[in-house]
Amino acid sequence: MLSESEIWDLLVQRLPKENLPKRLNIITDTSDYYKIGYDDIVLLNNIPYLIRHDQKEGRFGIDEQPKFWVKKAIDLIDASQKIIKLTFHERFTSRVGDITFECFRSSKKEARILEMVRGDRRFMQGFSVKDSAGNIVRIIDFIKGINYADYILTLGSSHEDYFFNYFPQVLDEYIELVKAIAFLHENNEKHGDIRRDHIIREKNTCINTWIDFDYNYIHKENMFGYDLFGLGNILTYITGRGDVTIQALKATNSPAFYTLNKDDMNIIFNNRVVNLKKVFEYIPDELNLILLHFSVGAPVYYDDTRQLLTDLQELRQKISK
Repeated sequence: MLSESEIWDLLVQRLPKENLPKRLNIITDTSDYYKIGYDDIVLLNNIPYLIRHDQKEGRFGIDEQPKFWVKKAIDLIDASQKIIKLTFHERFTSRVGDITFECFRSSKKEARILEMVRGDRRFMQGFSVKDSAGNIVRIIDFIKGINYADYILTLGSSHEDYFFNYFPQVLDEYIELVKAIAFLHENNEKHGDIRRDHIIREKNTCINTWIDFDYNYIHKENMFGYDLFGLGNILTYITGRGDVTIQALKATNSPAFYTLNKDDMNIIFNNRVVNLKKVFEYIPDELNLILLHFSVGAPVYYDDTRQLLTDLQELRQKISK
């Protein structure tokens, strides 16, 4: 095992003299992630990781919420940037229409998927190790890029400009993202937390990469149902060039506001419009019919990812004509 003097020598190589910590705090048991902070050294499998800040994320309109169990770090051996995900236990119940999903975090599941997708750049890359207390810690390669949701908002000067000049390419990229999830499903794995901010568009390669696989859920009706509804939310977002809400339509006195009813809304987020053809009349019927599978008024849902892919690929052929 690396000695304190060896770790200090590595720190001296990686940091300017004025930024060196005043003392070494070496941690091998990560059970209490609240006590792991800036300048601490987490030693895992004899690799020292210099902890920087807690990772943050925004969700449901709440900006920059700290994730105390997810740390930004520097691998002191090769100076690479890492995201270190510590074991965090969380459970909650989620509802999609009349379907209930019991959701929980599983570091074991994420570790398993990381091994499965090694070398597949459609997914975040990394590996798992156990700390001295047996906690499963995931070491993730940092991805330099932009959140996919933010990227979509940069395209086009208006929705019409976006839809006719950018959407065909966006749809191609979305189909590839769905294929990646289909790969998981075919191997009896779920993503577990499919959201548009769980896709990072890498800066140099423009590869769209799925991140964060640690959510799992107990399924009573459809093993992949929760993932499918997540994919539907993303498709609605990229079709609308952002969320199209009843509040926004009312505020702008859009004629579409007066034509909408409950059945036109998202089955999960009931203020978001799914029947987007009522808002943008140039949206093809074939696309709108796919979107309506994720609406309150949907008579049937998709049973598996391949059904969704088939419809998307048929749509793409028609758009290209």
